[in-house]
Amino acid sequence: MTARTAINRTLLALVGLVLLAGGALLLAGGLDLNHRWHLGLPADWTVTHPHHAVLTAAERTRWRGSPWWWPTVFAALTATTLLSLWWLLAQLSRGRTGEVTLPDTADVPVLLRGGTLAKAVADEAGRLPGVARARVRLLGGPRRPHARVALTLAPGAAPGPVLRDLSDGPLADARAATGLARLLADARVRVEPGPVSRVR
Repeated sequence: MTARTAINRTLLALVGLVLLAGGALLLAGGLDLNHRWHLGLPADWTVTHPHHAVLTAAERTRWRGSPWWWPTVFAALTATTLLSLWWLLAQLSRGRTGEVTLPDTADVPVLLRGGTLAKAVADEAGRLPGVARARVRLLGGPRRPHARVALTLAPGAAPGPVLRDLSDGPLADARAATGLARLLADARVRVEPGPVSRVR
């Protein structure tokens, strides 16, 4: 798991826990669960009864007359919105690689379509012994693509030799053809159901 994935999962978990806790407290108040189930929530808790408001009238109007209140509220909302949009765009940028930058001796950037490279790797992987079908997607940036390979093996095929052939064959050829220093890849393997042929 990459650092980026770990950060995303941590942030999502924290946001989810906060929303879950807030929703549970509001649900408990709305359904009057504090009195029905004797949950023991404090008597001065904001939401302990279906007719209680989350904020009292005094709390809602406390800072209305202060000149700094509304600019602060709008600045916080704007910052939250911009951070959310930035995070969303960062996630979208992890999608399929549109192009792969190839090194060129003339210092002219040469771009190869990511779909073309993925199809070439998938076609070569599909011809490996024991492979029934192969699908490949390229993720990440143009200079550091990441291959996600889905292999469907024929009945009775052993995953170990197939994965070695994949690394030494299609992936190695892709690295050599593109001039990439490395091409990270993860493979998901499933075996096609069917009768297993026996060798006599």
